[in-house]
Amino acid sequence: MNSQQIIETHLRRDFLRRSLAGMGTLALAELMTGAVNDPLAAKAPHYKPKAKNVIFLFQEGAPSQMDLFDPKPELQRWHGQSLPPSMTKDLKLAFIKPSAKILASPRKFARFGQSGAELSDLIPHTASHADDICLIRSMHSEAFNHHPGQLLLFSGHMTGGRPSMGSWVTYGLGSESKNLPAFVALQSGPGSSAGSDLWTNGFLPSLYQGTNLRSSGDPILYLSSPKGMPEAAQRERLDALKDLNAEHLERTGDAEIASRIHSYELAYRMQSAGPELVDLSKESPATIEMYGINKKASQQYGTNLLLARRLVERGVRFVLVAHSGWDHHSAINNGLPKMCEQTDQPTGALLNDLKQRGLLEETLVVWGGEFGRTPMSEIRRPEEADNAGRDHHPNGYSIWMAGAGIKPGQVIGKTDELGLNIVEDKIDVWDLQATILHLLGMDHLRLTYRHMGRDFRLTDVHGNVVKKLCA
Repeated sequence: MNSQQIIETHLRRDFLRRSLAGMGTLALAELMTGAVNDPLAAKAPHYKPKAKNVIFLFQEGAPSQMDLFDPKPELQRWHGQSLPPSMTKDLKLAFIKPSAKILASPRKFARFGQSGAELSDLIPHTASHADDICLIRSMHSEAFNHHPGQLLLFSGHMTGGRPSMGSWVTYGLGSESKNLPAFVALQSGPGSSAGSDLWTNGFLPSLYQGTNLRSSGDPILYLSSPKGMPEAAQRERLDALKDLNAEHLERTGDAEIASRIHSYELAYRMQSAGPELVDLSKESPATIEMYGINKKASQQYGTNLLLARRLVERGVRFVLVAHSGWDHHSAINNGLPKMCEQTDQPTGALLNDLKQRGLLEETLVVWGGEFGRTPMSEIRRPEEADNAGRDHHPNGYSIWMAGAGIKPGQVIGKTDELGLNIVEDKIDVWDLQATILHLLGMDHLRLTYRHMGRDFRLTDVHGNVVKKLCA
């Protein structure tokens, strides 16, 4: 390399450095001064929204729709028999063969409310809100295994690395909370599949990542200051760190440094807001009882649903409540009642509580899993009595929605007499995502982020708003 080339190289590097520094200065100015003091400050939606925030009650593992929401009396006639190949040739099955025998449901269904929706005896508290919910019996997913199905539901794609729904929502709308994260995840149940992929920011800046909140002890691990660290000293250390990060941001223009500065400041504010959030001592005994927190079976889920209400009260934009344990490949007639004992009373309580406080008018509640279960049985241990379960079934399953912008007291969609396929109003996962964004005042086609040279969106290249769902 000759001297002229060396000079030209240094000039180019200096130009890039100054350009990046300029961008860094702008980012820092937005972050630290002026009207845009918080990168997660509430942003204007595309149009007037029906909902301000979302509580997504994710039932991880796939609840059985034909035992809870979609009665199929015709299964009794086929119980213990195999279906002809002409009826099963198009099914996507994870573990069983199409020749597996039909398993009729032992559950009793009844009509509830003025809507007359037929619901199972396992969910009486949810059934008491039949006129508040919109029941969808025609959900469809392209995925038939758990991890891909959960990724598809929350990121619009079956492979990792994409932002989750809550991250997209907070990227588009920001938050109304100054002292708590914009996007919070709460977990309960015996296991997990996709785990933190459900609240990842993917390729979005890290400040849009969900925060996993614990319901006891420190709400967030390592949030508390070490013993003996006074608040003044903590503030001095944080100010020094902010100055160093700001200098580095101005030098490099790296947006992740701006995210880091914001995260440290939010963590400092959360040191007082977090413990207050999880302190339920000021809730009335009647509220604690209503959520089932005083019962062993429903204590964990009830606590998380009460926390979800407290979070949206405090301006948190998106709350994901993930409860695992619905993957009933065996012993479904034993396992499903246990899951409903854990979840049904708190679910009814959340809807009651939101209604009483006027929060249901601005909060969208979604209940559902990544797919459903087959009408055919799966028997993993033939020597054990009552061991039959159900395989994964993405071709037609049920979820429900309630609250802001939802037209309540209706049943949308229909599956055939055996629950094999959708025969009316097919709704794909991307349609659900588009509708959630629509209710929040965002056009899913316009909510994009440029990454690797092209614009990405939650709904990928799919999705239509389901007008029937909307009030």
